[in-house]
Amino acid sequence: MTDSLPGGIDVSRPTAARMYDHLLGGRFNHPSDRAAVEQLLKIAPSTRELALNNRAFLCRAVEVIARDYGIRQFVDHGSGLPTRNNVHQVAQRVDGSCRVVYIDDDPHVHAYSGLLLDENPQVALLKTDMTRTEDILADPDFRSLIDLREPTAALFVSVTHCLTDEQDPAAMIRRTVDALPPGSVVVVCQLVSDDERMREDVTRLMRDGTGDKWGRVRTESEVRAFFDLDRLRIEEPGLLDVTHWRPDRDVHPRQRTDEWIEFGGLAVVL
Repeated sequence: MTDSLPGGIDVSRPTAARMYDHLLGGRFNHPSDRAAVEQLLKIAPSTRELALNNRAFLCRAVEVIARDYGIRQFVDHGSGLPTRNNVHQVAQRVDGSCRVVYIDDDPHVHAYSGLLLDENPQVALLKTDMTRTEDILADPDFRSLIDLREPTAALFVSVTHCLTDEQDPAAMIRRTVDALPPGSVVVVCQLVSDDERMREDVTRLMRDGTGDKWGRVRTESEVRAFFDLDRLRIEEPGLLDVTHWRPDRDVHPRQRTDEWIEFGGLAVVL
């Protein structure tokens, strides 16, 4: 198998997006990604179930936002590789008028963007760093689909752990909230653990393996701080392991261990 894709994309080293794709049973991953996942599973054996539960949470949240909150425009930060039940597919099953902007600066995501967009005129993919809020808001493709005079859903699902403290995910969320009108919603979740050794081991594996400035596994209190904004009201059932956020069925992939979870929830912009 080749170690590069068209455009000079190197697949000899793993990426977080392709590792996640492999955990979800996707097909846009390579031997380097699968080997890195095997190393990750030695540290955190429940990671595959965690990834599946997280994706199910994203789908539930989008459906709830479109159905119960009546929101018709979504901005998905750090969208990742295309997989089954993308945000626009879930939202447009509720209402075909829903519009979605995906944001991801990973070249691997854009290499497969045709599959993500499905030639859908109500969907756009921006090749922009998700922390560059002003650039996102000024982008012509963003402005053609998202009207910030109307309630908007801003999604930060399983992405803030990819950001370092220097990249300041809390400030990114705050800038986004400042730009949203009342009635909008914000969804945030990320990997958390109380085990300091485990947090350090995972961070080291991801940074050494990918060569990226991968962020870090955080604590529940640090994620709660992301929501500590005057204009945000956390909605029921609050902030928790997202497996238990408004579950639509009792059966879900059970984590064999609980060394880490995806922790977060949904808040309304006041």
